[in-house]
Amino acid sequence: MAAQRVVIVKDGDAMARAAAKRLVEACSRAIAARGVFSLALSGGSTPKKLYHLLAGEPYAGQIDWAKVEIFFGDERAVGPDHADSNFRMASEALLNQVPLNPERVHRLRGEDALPAEAARYQKVMAKALTHAAGKPPELDMILLGLGTDAHTASLFPHTGALAETSAWVAANEVPQLKTSRLTLTYPVINAASEVVFLVSGADKVTALGHVMDGERNHAEYPAQGVRPQGDLIWMVDQAAAGGLPLALRGGNGNGA
Repeated sequence: MAAQRVVIVKDGDAMARAAAKRLVEACSRAIAARGVFSLALSGGSTPKKLYHLLAGEPYAGQIDWAKVEIFFGDERAVGPDHADSNFRMASEALLNQVPLNPERVHRLRGEDALPAEAARYQKVMAKALTHAAGKPPELDMILLGLGTDAHTASLFPHTGALAETSAWVAANEVPQLKTSRLTLTYPVINAASEVVFLVSGADKVTALGHVMDGERNHAEYPAQGVRPQGDLIWMVDQAAAGGLPLALRGGNGNGA
């Protein structure tokens, strides 16, 4: 990893503001350097406040949305209009509210046969993103959450996708949920320039403790397997911060 940083903020609203500021800055740098900003969105409830914030001022006006390439970190086995769809949540909160180029919004088709869709999505990523032969693309930013079982994206404990070393996208059977999911895998997540975890709520204390300060066992605690070549940022609210090692609990966020 280039660097790991923990930012402790007061609550979900403060987390959304801190993440929005960081995302705007990363976007500006990437567009200035290469003319495009590639972003993988997270599902779940925690990033929703961030998406709403990005859709309004002052943040929306600071982003050249036509030059943003949108991907998704994972998706449930549902269609885009289903209440559980990560794409639907992101669309309602953000994507439908800003002037994105529709051809640069790449959803995971959870309604299709998942293994075939995983292969298709990898081809989409390969076409849209610059990458060296045989290596995964370097997304500018990937947003991730943390489950109470220490899963991230749809990389759940003791599931097959944790062992994937070459494919960038996997159809992952999750027996504990009696379902399958589509998910980005460690190879492409760890190739990112920046990975930002958004961790909120007292129910995440135990999982965060295992990931940050527990035995190294990514099969049991999948978020431990996220070790990007670029920066790793943990944005943690005060309710979840009890899971951090004592040395990190002072935080370096300003609660803004």
